[in-house]
Amino acid sequence: MQEEKKTGKIFDRKTLLGLYKFVNPYKWRFYFLVLLTLLLAGLGPSRPYFVQYTIDHYVLKSDKSGLSFMVSLLIGLLFFQAIIEYAHTYISGWLGQTVVKDIRVKLFKHISNFKLSYFDNTPVGRLITRCVSDIETLSDVFSQGFASISGDLLQIAVILGLMLWTDWKLTLISMSFFPLLIWATYIFKEKIKNSFNEVRLAVAKLNTFVQEHISGMSVVQSFNREESEFKKFERINEEHKQSNLKSVLYYSIYFPVAEVLAAMATGMLVWYGANGVLVGKITEGTLVAFIMYLAMFFRPIRQIADRFNTLQLGIVSADRILKLLDDDKNIAQSGKIITQEIQGNISFQNVSFAYKEGNSILKNVSFEVKAGSTLALVGATGAGKTSVINLLNRFYDYQSGKILIDNTEITHFELEFLRNQIGLVLQDVFLFSGSIFENISLGDPNISRGKVEQIAEMLGASSFIENLPGKYDYQVMERGATLSVGQRQLISFIRVMAFEPKILILDEATSSIDTNTENLIQYALDKIMHQRTCIIVAHRLSTIKKANHILVFDKGEIVEQGTHEFLLENQGYYARLQQAQEILTHA
Repeated sequence: MQEEKKTGKIFDRKTLLGLYKFVNPYKWRFYFLVLLTLLLAGLGPSRPYFVQYTIDHYVLKSDKSGLSFMVSLLIGLLFFQAIIEYAHTYISGWLGQTVVKDIRVKLFKHISNFKLSYFDNTPVGRLITRCVSDIETLSDVFSQGFASISGDLLQIAVILGLMLWTDWKLTLISMSFFPLLIWATYIFKEKIKNSFNEVRLAVAKLNTFVQEHISGMSVVQSFNREESEFKKFERINEEHKQSNLKSVLYYSIYFPVAEVLAAMATGMLVWYGANGVLVGKITEGTLVAFIMYLAMFFRPIRQIADRFNTLQLGIVSADRILKLLDDDKNIAQSGKIITQEIQGNISFQNVSFAYKEGNSILKNVSFEVKAGSTLALVGATGAGKTSVINLLNRFYDYQSGKILIDNTEITHFELEFLRNQIGLVLQDVFLFSGSIFENISLGDPNISRGKVEQIAEMLGASSFIENLPGKYDYQVMERGATLSVGQRQLISFIRVMAFEPKILILDEATSSIDTNTENLIQYALDKIMHQRTCIIVAHRLSTIKKANHILVFDKGEIVEQGTHEFLLENQGYYARLQQAQEILTHA
């Protein structure tokens, strides 16, 4: 939460250089944008000068032909300025959106390669904020930030220079209320900055509350907590409203104050200038030009405080994004082997692993799995079974020992190649929003509709898919909410088989499937497992009776191993698990 309160320095050199790396591929458009900004800074303030010249040299002298020429010139200038403003707005928007798109793509790809340990310790909401909210805030830096502020500051400087060049005394009179406006603008900038921070914190609390309670609505309803949770929501919503009202209050005070100061400065200018005109010290054109200059001078100052806060928030977001991009939590991908034909021999040699230092999950674990054979891992929750398959997939890196596939340490394989050889089916099946076919093929062009239908038929899943509206084009809702647990499991089996892995891992894959569904897929599994190395993690011991070898884990160590029959005869840990399950089954 402290990170959300941080405010940035607008001219943070490191952050600006980091952003420029993303702008660099489009540097010629960027330079063209700078040129357009310079043109706009000069075109706007030139109008009062032309008006002054027109009044003094043509209007007061009743020169109609000269007046017509100057009016035509001013109209042409306005059209030219409109074209430049269009190009400036479009190019700044195009540059901002293109750079933001590039940053978003790079950030998502970067996060996709993080070790799973990073996600274990980082709230998902924070990463979503980085990928969505922070990047949207960053887009404002380009559309409303640097280009707009630079143009405003440059225009103010040009106007002030022209005013001093035209009449320095009139300039001093015009600027009489300028210090008060600067003071009011500074106070407004600080107040609105704090207000924006409060709004961001309130939005974060509101988003977190809504996300958690919609996801856990079944718990809320089952315990009749709707009314109490609604009251909590009302309190958080009230905080959100009050935070926004603060910013509304500051805006409602500042802009009228700025208008009053601008009006008072204009009044002083008209009073002094009119007296000068009456005594012949100031021309009528000069007075009109100064009134125009003053209006143009105060307008960007009123906007610049708001834009500075936008820029500050954008710099904070950029700093967070760049730090995340610089994070070295990626999985080491030093392996080069991508062509070796995998047979499926697996060997763990004295492997030790801990998710957190000092809390070992696996302790000097050693075992071997021959190609084409089936290994089962059994043990209580937290014994280390799932950690074994996490290490084999390189979701995490082990601290000591070696893991070999076909006598080659897994770190020597290119990561994508390694994972292509391993098919993983989990107990908690994740399905994306999209069609059933898309959830099976995951966009792989090598997986055809015919191949998917053939595998579904073999696994006994085609009957339920064919009965769905749209069949293989049936749109799965988020996380597969419209499908039963057994149906989701069957889809995950089709998915893993479609990728034809050499090594198959079933992590509690049948624990949520009813007996009828399990019987449906058992024959197909036996046939598929016949030519693959298989590792089965299971609590339900009936699913591993045919395993060639069984490892029994307890507190990160292998306490027993052998075949199903051998372990039952041994009357040890495995036999006690079997007896406990039989009691539960018959209870």
